[in-house]
Amino acid sequence: MILPQFYIDDLIKNAITEDINYIDVATDYLLSEEAETEAYFVAKAEGVLCGAEIAMRVFELLDDQFTYTLHKKDGDEVKNGDLIAEFKGRTVKLLKGERTALNLIQHMSGIATLTNECVKQTEGTRATIADTRKTLPGLRSLQKYAVTCGGGRNHRYNLSDCAMLKDNHIDAKGGITAAVMALREKIGHTVKIEVETRTLAEVEEAVSVGADIIMLDNMDNETMKQAVEIVGGKALLEASGNLTKERLRSVAELGVDILSIGALTHSVTAFDISMKIKK
Repeated sequence: MILPQFYIDDLIKNAITEDINYIDVATDYLLSEEAETEAYFVAKAEGVLCGAEIAMRVFELLDDQFTYTLHKKDGDEVKNGDLIAEFKGRTVKLLKGERTALNLIQHMSGIATLTNECVKQTEGTRATIADTRKTLPGLRSLQKYAVTCGGGRNHRYNLSDCAMLKDNHIDAKGGITAAVMALREKIGHTVKIEVETRTLAEVEEAVSVGADIIMLDNMDNETMKQAVEIVGGKALLEASGNLTKERLRSVAELGVDILSIGALTHSVTAFDISMKIKK
């Protein structure tokens, strides 16, 4: 894991508090606190695993007697039926943590899997696959970590990372040139400026004013091809908008540098994983 433990623990504690509240009316009345059992996670689909250690941490925070063995690690490709992890602990704690642990590992593995599918579509080109800020509140770091496990790269984490001028910024300030020049007077030398463009005329303006990154927003392939020629390597080019898996290859081959895809995090399908109690 590359994420700080305190961040993960705080997120898990909030999730557990939300789910358990003050009592599990099924588990607490059904089983004794001392009972122990063995269980395992098994993959029910094919894809890329992510969030294995985070899922195990859910049980660790609930049960100081919990032990586990991982058979697959984050970034590994798994198939239907593959054993992901085996673990042992107090039965009531395993049952209380099951849903939270599965929610996290299934969601993160879904992101890693979709990202990996997109990365494979662009192999052999200069383009990289990147995420966006279209993430679930409170889960951004986990979601962006999952993107990296799938072979993608992270766009900015938050509004402090990069001065990104979208259409509303530009319209509010009165144009690309005015907006970029105003920013240049105030931002530090380490901050890059990215400009969202909707037309080739805006691409030309962004180049002339010295934008570091130029986003080609919802452009068709022919327009983006002309934009690549206009920019001529003077800025990084990011394609964004309506980038379906079927279209990724053709866009990547145009010569853009980055393909940013909001769907990696905002509408991903959970990866199917089950927890089973050993009888």
